[in-house]
Amino acid sequence: MPKLRVAVDVGGTFTDVCIFDEEAHATRVTKVPSTPDDPMRAVVAGVERAGIDLADVGLFSHGTTVATNALITRRFPAAAMVTTRGFRDVLEIRDGTKDDLWDAYSDVARPYIRRRDRFEVAERIDAEGRIVTPLDEEEARQLARLLARRGVTTVAVCFVNSYANSAHELRMAQILAEELPEASVSTSAAILPEIFEYERFNTTVANAVLAPLVTGYVDRLAERLSAGGYGGDLLLLHSGGGSMTPRMVGRFPVRLAASGIAAGAIAARHVAAQCGYPNAIGLDMGGTSTDICLVHEGELRTTKEWSVEYGYPIIFPSIEVLTIGAGGGSLAWIDEADSLRNGPQSAGATPGPACYGGGGEEATNTDANLFLGRLGTSLAGGAKSLQPELAEKAIKKVADPLGLGLAEAAGAIVEVANANMADAVRLVSIRRGYDPRDFALVAFGGAGALHGAEVARQLNIPTVIVPPNPGVTSALGCLLVDIRHDLSAMFSCLAHQADEEEFERAFQELEREASQRLVHEGVAPEHAVLQRNASMRYQGQWRSLVVSCGSGPGALAEAVERFHEEHEREFAFRRDDTPVEIYQLGLQATGVTPKPAFATHDPADGADRTAEPVSTRQVWFPDTGWVGTGVHRRDDLPAGTRLQGPVIVEQLDSTTVVPPRAEAEIDAWLNIRIHLQEA
Repeated sequence: MPKLRVAVDVGGTFTDVCIFDEEAHATRVTKVPSTPDDPMRAVVAGVERAGIDLADVGLFSHGTTVATNALITRRFPAAAMVTTRGFRDVLEIRDGTKDDLWDAYSDVARPYIRRRDRFEVAERIDAEGRIVTPLDEEEARQLARLLARRGVTTVAVCFVNSYANSAHELRMAQILAEELPEASVSTSAAILPEIFEYERFNTTVANAVLAPLVTGYVDRLAERLSAGGYGGDLLLLHSGGGSMTPRMVGRFPVRLAASGIAAGAIAARHVAAQCGYPNAIGLDMGGTSTDICLVHEGELRTTKEWSVEYGYPIIFPSIEVLTIGAGGGSLAWIDEADSLRNGPQSAGATPGPACYGGGGEEATNTDANLFLGRLGTSLAGGAKSLQPELAEKAIKKVADPLGLGLAEAAGAIVEVANANMADAVRLVSIRRGYDPRDFALVAFGGAGALHGAEVARQLNIPTVIVPPNPGVTSALGCLLVDIRHDLSAMFSCLAHQADEEEFERAFQELEREASQRLVHEGVAPEHAVLQRNASMRYQGQWRSLVVSCGSGPGALAEAVERFHEEHEREFAFRRDDTPVEIYQLGLQATGVTPKPAFATHDPADGADRTAEPVSTRQVWFPDTGWVGTGVHRRDDLPAGTRLQGPVIVEQLDSTTVVPPRAEAEIDAWLNIRIHLQEA
């Protein structure tokens, strides 16, 4: 019987592999350099380095950056868009906003499909779904033949009001299939059957341009795994925090955008729940950026509208993650006002921080941490050697203009990075009405445990949790997801005037489609979970809030009351005498997958032991300056061990800093829990 569960998370610098053995209840990890030109090579290399026999694997889960990178680099196949006459420029008109409203010279990036590749046909359906102008099939066929001559391989069909009646889009898709049998066709009614053509058109276009790239990558990887002996479905993490099989990826490739970011958020929620914290903030600090998420009462915050590039929204539920340019490779620099800055520019994997010896000459967070003694002179179990003299040379470029000593300059670099991350945490917590003091901070990623305690101290967060393998915690998140689909349908009316039977029928129609999708994914009926929700707003409002819905008599009234409560929490007021408008119905369809049973350890094992450091080195802290600090190997710390800061804990994939005036303990799951005294 297959006994291994394997998760692979592809990052910008490293590809992380996490292997869980179901018989031994043990987890092991490995890392290999990422290969941006072909991410599959890194996935295969990671599997080979870990010594995995794919015939022993019962589940293979994968978080990928293929879709996100394609949208960023815009290396798309030949694509076209077909739309209603008069709506060719919806993608460029957008909603009239800009990322920086006051910068007259800053333009929004061009659409994913150029204007010369956007075509119009005669057809029109009104907002009620009635046909006003029939589809001109002869014109549609001539256009399809033109696209064939141009070598177009993927097409987005976006007709206005198709959410109310999809007949014309379906017929256009049939004509395209007849004339371009090898092309991929995405229709807006199938991808996002919602009002607002700008958002619907853009989501469909993103789906279309990604289809050949993502489907090709997923199919190649699935074939490679199958040839190696893997007999199950490849599960791919999507932005909503669920997973999809290759069969559904072919229909909705755009859902894989932001795949890797979601994995870390899921892992943060799991680790916090293990430790008994329903409220947690995830701090995932890697080599280039830091991803921050918030868990409240056991649920991750999600958003319905997000984008890879400003101006081109993707309207699928996504875990709400704030990303800032603060990573181990973030560059320290001095601005025109002679102030020290940190990021978002990064040394990246090439040339990397100065101490890597790869040609980098600018100081980074890694250089500062090395000079301050927080990092040792090797990473990844000795696979990467660090050169302190090169770090010192780079830091001197920052220290001299500011008139600072080398230690003060390096300390300032770290403090600015910590301040940037603390400000980002405030954006996802205080700005949303949450008090950080009510949360635990889960610090992970290659550099998260280096900075987590000091970031928490700035925010008065009392507890920091560092998972057993912080550098590959995002990959662990891939093992914890279920198959999930999100469906929606328009349902516009005032709640007190709504027909409850019609309301129920609309949900049942969504549930039928959801059940079909889960069956297509191979999910047994007993493992299917369907959760209803509705988007509501006060009459006259523009934006809506999503609230959960039950079924049966009284479900609508309960949803309205839930909306009042959520509105008060989000915006600090409610209007019970104002009519509530239903805007849209939604359904979350989940196919529950078996979860790994992680081993626990008896805290008594280390309760009476005195943890002896393997070495001692001088480490610089803001409040104490240089101080002799014990260095421990994490593998030597059993459950129940307590450490008094300052302490450094080293392991293969990360280094943890326990600062002065802090105490650390190893819990039953081998997490390091850092308790900050003043908090």
